[in-house]
This record gives sequence, C-alpha cells and structure tokens, in this order.
Amino acid sequence: MIVDAHLDIGWNAIAEGRGFLGPPARRYLISRSALTSAGVGLICATLYTAPARARRAMRTRFVYENEHEAYIMAVAEVNYYRSCGLHLIGDSRELDAYVRNWKRGELAAVLLMEGADPIETPSQLGAWTDMGLRVIGPAWSRTRYSGGTGAPGGLTELGVQLLKAMRRKRVILDLSHMADQAVAEAFELWRGPIMCSHSNARAIVPGDRQITDATAAEVARRGGILGISFYPSHLRKKGRTRLDDVVRHAIRLARASGGPEHVGLGSDLDGGIDSRYGPMHDLGELKELPRKLRRHFSAAQVEGIMGTNWIGFLSRSLPTSSRWAASR
Repeated sequence: MIVDAHLDIGWNAIAEGRGFLGPPARRYLISRSALTSAGVGLICATLYTAPARARRAMRTRFVYENEHEAYIMAVAEVNYYRSCGLHLIGDSRELDAYVRNWKRGELAAVLLMEGADPIETPSQLGAWTDMGLRVIGPAWSRTRYSGGTGAPGGLTELGVQLLKAMRRKRVILDLSHMADQAVAEAFELWRGPIMCSHSNARAIVPGDRQITDATAAEVARRGGILGISFYPSHLRKKGRTRLDDVVRHAIRLARASGGPEHVGLGSDLDGGIDSRYGPMHDLGELKELPRKLRRHFSAAQVEGIMGTNWIGFLSRSLPTSSRWAASR
C-alpha cells in the first residue's frame, strides 16, 4: 500500500471544480481512480482554506476574510469528502483493521487541516475532532495561530492554547509551513506526536518553506515522519523536475534524520501542480519511484518510504478509539 500524506482534494474540488470521482482534470494527476490504480491506499486529505490576502500564485475565488468564513469553507470540504464516500480513519484500531484487510482499489483518508484559521477558537477543537480531524498544521502563511511561509514569527498566544488543546485531544502536530521561530517554540512546548506532511530539505532548496537538517533530526528524535513534497519549487530551485529529485530529497532527509525509517511521501500533487512542471505526467509513473529509491536503500527501506513508515507512525499516534478523542 502506498501512502500519500498530503493531498488538497477538497479544496481543489470546491474552489477549482476539479472533482475527485471523475477522471483527473486536464493537466492534473489526482482522482480517486488514478490513486487506486497507482496502488495508493491511504492519504491525508486536507482541509485547506485560502486567505483573501494570499499571494497571486494561490489566489482563488474561494477565500476567507475572517475565521468564521474559514470555518464554513473547511466544513464544506469535510462534507465533500463524505459525499465522495471516502473512508475517514478515526483511530488506530480502525487504521490497523483497514491496513490488515486492504485490497488494491480501496482508499481511506486521515483528515489534516493545513492552516488552522478554520478553528475559530481552541475551545472549538472538540467539534472538529468529532468531524474526524486528526492532524493540524497551524500555519500556511501567517494565521491567527502561528507564523508561516513567507511570514516570519512564532506561535501566538492563541497558538499556544491550540497546541495545548491538541495535546488533550491527541491531535497530531504538522510542522509543514510553520515559520522557523514557530517551529522552535513548538519544540519547546509540544510533547505529542509530530510530523512534517510535505516539507523538503532546505539544504537542497533554500527558503523557509523547506525544513532544516536540525528540524528533520528533531522530528525523527520524537518518532515523527518527514513527507517529501513533489511540488516543483520544493524539489529544485529551477528547471524541469523529475522523480530523481524526489530521490535526492529522500537521501538528504534520511541522512539528516538518522535513517530512511523517518521518511515518507507527502506529494501535494493536488495542490495546484500542473503536470507539465511536476515530476510526473501521469500518476502511473509512481511505480518507477521504488526502483529509483532501490539504488540507495534496501527493499524494506523503500517499502517504508512508499508507505509503511506512515502507517506505523499513524498507528502509534492516532487515538486508540474515536470515542476517546471525542470524550476528552
């Protein structure tokens, strides 16, 4: 089973009209059938909402001006996933049963919020976990909770409250998009499960969107996983991207984190990547990645990067039951 820890399916369907149940939209790769045909069995399906102040590259008609509008938009995405019949995994026992009985062609998801503004106050977190939310990245750009990409700064007072609420609810913390200061402050405060859903090596591609070797090492020390993004500007500074660039980041992140058991995939392939510029023209090309990884890693290590590393992490990190998450 291949696991992809970051796909913006709901946002793209609602904001851009790229539905999940039909064939992939022209020049895009992701649909339910494309994922299952490629052997993907588990994803992190995001609740992404675009702020009205977003830079030109991410502007859309589907934007929020305030936290209540963000809330309405993210709830719409939850409802979209349900309307697609996407199996939402809520706890570790459900995950273990799904993996044990999985057959090619089946697809399940863990809900991940990218940018926490839809959570109007930390006291609302219980309503979100009741809806199935299990992973939160507090930032995208700057949010009310954290500094983010292109917006330096630390955790706000509200952000500290959110992390405390997340710990009580056993929600996983995603560091992707958090500004360096916010990451450092999160490391000081956070004692729960931690991951980077889609963050590449800054040593290869400079810039605050990528993670440092030190951050990779600390996430690994805490038992977390680093998901490799396939987004072109995350893979290389310029030029046509290829799967070899994914391998290059896998090698660097494995080296920085102490081993490939801390590396996985977080492709972001439905995050606005036109296939003319990404590392693949068709999702079927994903089958070539294990062969390329095998030149540098053992067969078991490649299997881990392609999926079992994420499965192990989520099995350890999700609540033991959805009832536990709802009642805390």
